[in-house]
Amino acid sequence: MKIITEELKNRFAEVGRQDDKIDPIVIARYFNAFGNGMWLATEYDPVSETCFGYVQLFENEWGYLSIKELGNVKHPKFGIPMIERDLHFTEKPISLVCPELQKSIERQKELREMDRNEDISEDFEPER
Repeated sequence: MKIITEELKNRFAEVGRQDDKIDPIVIARYFNAFGNGMWLATEYDPVSETCFGYVQLFENEWGYLSIKELGNVKHPKFGIPMIERDLHFTEKPISLVCPELQKSIERQKELREMDRNEDISEDFEPER
């Protein structure tokens, strides 16, 4: 199975960078078929062949993952690929894939709203 297809590459390009999004869309989900590990890709760079996304492995964190490296992880005993792409995954916001991020996402929304309100109040000058 291909870790990344042309169709996925095109979809990543359509969505583009999501670093300004509080609740980015997960485009592809990868998992370890023989144990722990899930990689939720929100962005893809075709030049470096890396994705950015949320990784659930030893710790849960945002970071970069190499598509080549994921594809090259083999089972030590059987020599078959360990990491697979979830063929049944449909893209959705990260908050729906990882409910544990919901609190953090809500807090970020609150902070952005506070920033917007401050910007509006600074622009406001009372009539004289």
